[in-house]
Amino acid sequence: MSEVATAQLQESVPEHVAEGEKIGAIVYFSSASENTARFVANCHLQDEGINVYRIPLRRSQGDLHVSEPYVLMVPTYGGGNAKKAVPVQVRKFLNDPDNRAGIRGVVASGNTNFGDAFCMAGDIVARKCKVPFLYYFELMGTKEDETKVRNGMRDFFLNHRD
Repeated sequence: MSEVATAQLQESVPEHVAEGEKIGAIVYFSSASENTARFVANCHLQDEGINVYRIPLRRSQGDLHVSEPYVLMVPTYGGGNAKKAVPVQVRKFLNDPDNRAGIRGVVASGNTNFGDAFCMAGDIVARKCKVPFLYYFELMGTKEDETKVRNGMRDFFLNHRD
């Protein structure tokens, strides 16, 4: 087996490793705009004991494999078109049964310009994966959103131990 194929079968390493007692994980996707990446970085989830994984933007970056319980953070795409709301990379990640087995909840971002489709990706993933839609925020979020998500994720994982 090639070195690349072997690496793709192995458990992925978190982008930000949990400090202290590990209580859960966040898996997120961010486009080239980096809005979601900045939001995740500003939440400092690793300080709460939460591993942070990033779904690769490009195929050349390999696949992400997560075997621990996680909450998915997903931006909403498609400008209101439900068929395009969940990024292709997120669908690919969730189509792996091993990855899908770990999902425990969803956090979504969106743009209020999408009207009724604001944060639609969160609704779609929560319904299809039968998990709760926990939080939402617009674009890069606010300091209040960061605090709400950081505290909410800590509390969620402490109260939902597997």
